[in-house]
Amino acid sequence: MKRYLGTVLLVVFPLLSLGGLFWFLSVSHRLPSEIVNKEAKALDFTDNTLQCPVCHMYLVGKNDTAQIITADHKTHFFDDVGCAILWLKEQKLEPRNVVFWVFSGDTKRYIDAYGAFYSVDDKTPMLYGFRAYEQFQEGRIGFEPMRLRMLRGETMQDPKVRQNLLKGR
Repeated sequence: MKRYLGTVLLVVFPLLSLGGLFWFLSVSHRLPSEIVNKEAKALDFTDNTLQCPVCHMYLVGKNDTAQIITADHKTHFFDDVGCAILWLKEQKLEPRNVVFWVFSGDTKRYIDAYGAFYSVDDKTPMLYGFRAYEQFQEGRIGFEPMRLRMLRGETMQDPKVRQNLLKGR
């Protein structure tokens, strides 16, 4: 009996310990994109762990990033608000049917994308030029005009558009 108990302790206990360790590591090291986001709030992330699903760039820092939470409570991360707009079109999702967060260039926090004001000539990761701001200033546009410009390709990536926008500087 002692021998059987010793064998059980030497085999079962380490296996259970390893199983518990792997479970803990898998739960504590989940990527934000794997979390069910029922509260539909903007999530924190670690640099170089998430890729934009449109351009496949890794997200480094929060500046110019966007997050979209879909009806299935999944959070999608983007390095540029322009990529988020293109992704919505690709997925055939209406913007008003998702929760849409953008990182504000002036208040340095996530804000509602629909209420944000967008510059058209900032240097952003994909060079679209649209950076979100919480405060209105001359020359900034609302969500719908920004979205339409993005879908039409009227961005800083287009040399003619860039030349016209920078002419006034």
